[in-house]
Amino acid sequence: MPIKQSLKKVIPETAWQCASNRYWAWYNRDRHLVARIFSPEWMKNKQRLETWRDRFAGQRCFVVGNGPSLQRTDLSKLQNEFTLGMNRIYLAFEEYGFQTSCLVSVNDLVLEQCYQDIEALSLPKFVTWRARKYFNADSDTFFLDTDYTLPENFNGDATGRLYEGFTVTYVCLQLAYFMGFEQAILIGVDHNFATKGPANAVVTSQGDDPNHFSAQYFGKGFRWQLPDLEGSERAYRMAKQAYQADGRQILDATVGGKLNVFPKVDYDGLF
Repeated sequence: MPIKQSLKKVIPETAWQCASNRYWAWYNRDRHLVARIFSPEWMKNKQRLETWRDRFAGQRCFVVGNGPSLQRTDLSKLQNEFTLGMNRIYLAFEEYGFQTSCLVSVNDLVLEQCYQDIEALSLPKFVTWRARKYFNADSDTFFLDTDYTLPENFNGDATGRLYEGFTVTYVCLQLAYFMGFEQAILIGVDHNFATKGPANAVVTSQGDDPNHFSAQYFGKGFRWQLPDLEGSERAYRMAKQAYQADGRQILDATVGGKLNVFPKVDYDGLF
């Protein structure tokens, strides 16, 4: 019998729950707070993050999701645009002759299984502080203090704590705000998954991936979390409100996307 199950048999439920809550509070948030005060590594990282603050003030960017709609999106049009890619978007680089300007990844399962691929990319990478053990603190790697605990909020300062909002797209929108972009345009954010099940449940893929632009994205044997579309929508509405309050805008140019939070625009008409 696993040690965890053995301990649960002898430890009172209330004590077990208290210890469990304390562990996850440390893992998800408290250790970040300690690092922000005492870690020289975080201090250096924060200084490097500062170089991105308002770098693109008044400009527009594209937040590139990984949905199947990318197969129907002419990515060649993005050649002269700043693009934020997410997670395994690098699988599209060779096939589509396209590379995002940077890559953002905060999901523990993605980083655990793909950190070698991500680290090998020759572009700026923004990854969660939790995954720093996988990466060298080089000139192309920046750590973000992200978590998925309360409070649910929007933070336009990427040197502070960023709520993950059940989707890395939300982290990208906070990062784009920090970089000064006046307009963030979503593509490939289909907000629609063929695979069904309890939100945030961890599953292992049994074959080709029908939910992303590549069948190999979360291919056979890959461990991933089922989406929480309702939680994501709560986060998106916070992003919309924050952008609007500052005279900025988020648009959705996803081809056939199911997300209905942001104003829809025709992708080809943007160029």
